[in-house]
Amino acid sequence: MSVVRTEKAAQVLRAAAELFYAHGIHAVGVDTIAAAAGVSKKTLYERFGSKDRLVAEYLAERDAQWHSFLQERLRETDPAPVEQVVAVFRAAAEWAAQRGGKGCAMVNAHAEISDPAHPAHAAIVGQKRWMLELFRELAVQAGAAEPDEVAETLMLLHEGAVVSAGMSTFAGAFDRAATAARRLMVSPARRR
Repeated sequence: MSVVRTEKAAQVLRAAAELFYAHGIHAVGVDTIAAAAGVSKKTLYERFGSKDRLVAEYLAERDAQWHSFLQERLRETDPAPVEQVVAVFRAAAEWAAQRGGKGCAMVNAHAEISDPAHPAHAAIVGQKRWMLELFRELAVQAGAAEPDEVAETLMLLHEGAVVSAGMSTFAGAFDRAATAARRLMVSPARRR
C-alpha cells in the first residue's frame, strides 16, 4: 500500500515520529498517535493501512532526513576524504544534539523489530549499510590498502559514538571518535 500524502498523513507521521522516538515503537498505540495528531483512528488507517506501515514510513522519513542533513554537511566541507570522514562525526554530533537524545532511531527500532519480513526492516538495516558504504567510498578515495577494513572500523567508531552519546556514557564521544577516525585515515600503514 502506498501512503496517501495529505496534511492529515503528515500530522500523523509527525506525531508518530515524536512518540515512537521518545517512548519506543511497541509502547505507543495507534490511539495515542491518532490523539496526538488530532485525527481519528480511521483516518490513520486510511492513510497508512497499519501501524507497521506507519513505523516503516517513520523510519524511512527519519533516514531521508539524516541523509539530507549529512549530505549538506559533507557538501560544506573540504572534499579531502579525511575531512569528509571527520565531517560525518561532526554531523552526527550535531544531529544527536538537535534530534538524537535517545540515540539512533534505527538501533532503537532494531531492538524492537528484527524480523526481516517487517515493512520497516529494510529502512533499519539499509541506513547502516548506506553509512558503511559511505565510509568505504571515503576509504577508497583516501587510498586505503584495505578499504573494507577501514570502513568497518570507521563504522564501529561511528556507532560506538552514537550509542555512547545517546546513553551519556561520557562527554565528547563524537570528538574522540573523530580523532580516532582521522588517525585511521592518515595512518601510513593503511595506504596502498
